[in-house]
Amino acid sequence: MKKGGFFRRQVAPLLVYLFYRLLRLTWRVTFDECESFRQALKAREPVVLAHWHGDELALIHLVVRYRIATITSTSHDGELMDEVLRRLGAATARGSSSRGGANAMRGLITHCRRNGNNVSFAVDGPKGPIYKVKPGVFEFSRLMQAPIYSVSVGVSRPWVFGRSWNKAVLPKFFSRVHVRVTEGLPAITRELDPRSPELATQLETLLNDGRQQVNAVVGVERL
Repeated sequence: MKKGGFFRRQVAPLLVYLFYRLLRLTWRVTFDECESFRQALKAREPVVLAHWHGDELALIHLVVRYRIATITSTSHDGELMDEVLRRLGAATARGSSSRGGANAMRGLITHCRRNGNNVSFAVDGPKGPIYKVKPGVFEFSRLMQAPIYSVSVGVSRPWVFGRSWNKAVLPKFFSRVHVRVTEGLPAITRELDPRSPELATQLETLLNDGRQQVNAVVGVERL
């Protein structure tokens, strides 16, 4: 293995993981989880968690709490994120809408049925446009007959990666992080079209409303 490849595959993920764990120890995290979601977790009933792209860095510390399985990109950045997520305790499947997407979806289904994982979707990924819901979350809900919950996170002291298309946010040291999980949509029935604009609009409204609420809790303004 080339030195550069070893650093990218082994050393860099370890350094990112350790830094993230250190950051997390300083955060003050609060939760507002709806009752039906808490009951589903307790009963190990499958759920789908929907959030905006860019919020994942503030949410990935919850992978064990929520028993998360998710899709990671086949890009170099996705490779690093995949390793970090695995170290944190998540189950992952590699793929994207343009490469390996079907295999990744099958991998997620396997994780959920075999190991009781729940699925987390950045619903406007992998490449945007930002804050526009794609059909994948509805397709998975229909396949698993699992309800969709809207997840929003507010961060009092964020690092915002403004050059990235998704404006990714990482909480700074000693940030307040407020996580809100609310009822989104019931399991998508087989009669509904996952590409329905009405479904996308409903979920977009829930996620945008959720963002406003969590930002108000932590006292910040963020689009």
